[in-house]
Parts: sequence; structure tokens; C-alpha cells
Amino acid sequence: MKKHTLFLLVAFLTFAMSGCGPGPGTAPTATPAAPTPTSVPPTPTPVPPTPTPVPPAQTPTPSVKRVVLIIAHEGFADPEYTEPRAVFEAAGFEISVASSSLETATGGRGTQVQPDVLVSDVVVGDYDAVVFVGGMGCMEYWDNPDAHRIAQEAVAEGKVLAAICAAPVILARAGMLEGKQATVANSGWQEGISELEAGGATYTGAAVERDGLIITANGPSASRQFGETIVTVLEE
Repeated sequence: MKKHTLFLLVAFLTFAMSGCGPGPGTAPTATPAAPTPTSVPPTPTPVPPTPTPVPPAQTPTPSVKRVVLIIAHEGFADPEYTEPRAVFEAAGFEISVASSSLETATGGRGTQVQPDVLVSDVVVGDYDAVVFVGGMGCMEYWDNPDAHRIAQEAVAEGKVLAAICAAPVILARAGMLEGKQATVANSGWQEGISELEAGGATYTGAAVERDGLIITANGPSASRQFGETIVTVLEE
């Protein structure tokens, strides 16, 4: 019995020393945890900027041309007013009439016109062209300070300045025909020719004469051509 007990004790000690279990004081070795993968945010797909819409090119609307017709209160030449005016209206121009009175003006042949503005109140900057209508009544403007001012401002501001029949004398006396070619009433009217030459102009005798922005004409028979020439210059 004692031998059997001793045998069991020896077997137990042999098993304990063989290292099959954790020895006393030996901590179990922990299995390292698998590393947690670092999450990488996805790269955002770039969104192209929305292009700014480009408005279609627009063709500018041409401005309406404005013309002031200056007539004598009594005795203006009827066709020199009516025919150029008809040409201007056909071209779509805006027309104002100036005279020395706002009472009804009367032409040599009886045409009656209601003026819109006094000559003294004409603002040249409001117009593209200034037109002095002839007829012997226009002599009231030959030495008129307001008529001279209008002619001078028209040249200074680059406006079309026009006169027909006896009216070119107004331009000559205002000093606006110096060095210019011009014409005047065509009935052998030597006084008118002398007035132009005294103002420094070269008298050409043409029905209609254009020198830059200054247009002169010799009388009623040239009235339509006079108006058409003014339209041509304004539309250039």
C-alpha cells in the first residue's frame, strides 16, 4: 500500500514539472489583438464649376436723330421748309420748329406753321442738326445774336449746320463760313455772294454744297436735294 502511494506521488510531481500547464507565478501570454485598420475617407470627385451664362450680344438701337428747323415768323420760303421736312419725316427724324415768336408763322405762299420753341431758347445740344430756312423773311436773323449763337454752337459741338437760299448769309455773318465752300440764292443775287465772300467763304454756285458738316443750298428748286444731303450726313 505504501509503495502504491509513493508511486502516485512521484507520477504527480513528474507531470507538474513537465511544463504542460502554467507554472506557479507565470502569467499567461496574451495573444496580441489584430490592429484595427485606419479608415481612409474616400477622395471626393471634383465638381466642375457651373459656367456663368454669357448673354447674347445685343445690337444697339440707333438713336433717333433730332433736327430743328429755324424759320422766319413772316415770309419764310414755303418749299424750303415743307420739302426738307418731308424728307426728314420719311427718315424717321424728330423735328422741332423754332421762330422769333410762338405765334403762327406764315410763309411767303401762305403755309402756316406753329413753332415749338423760340429761337432765343434753342439748346443746340438737344439736336443733331440745325437748319436755317430761307426766304426773304430770314433777313431778320442776319444780325440776330441768338441765331449767331446757334450757328457757332452747332459748329463747336460738331452738329450738322445747314442753310438755304438767303439763309447762308446768317452763317457768314456768324463767322462760320471762313475757309468753307458755300452757295447762296441763285438768282444772280450779288449781295448774297458778296456776303459769303466777306465771311471768308468760297462761293461755288452749286445747287447744294457740302463742306464737312456745313451744308448750303441755293433756293427752292434745291429744297429736296438739300434735305436728302442733310439726311445722308446725319446717317454717316
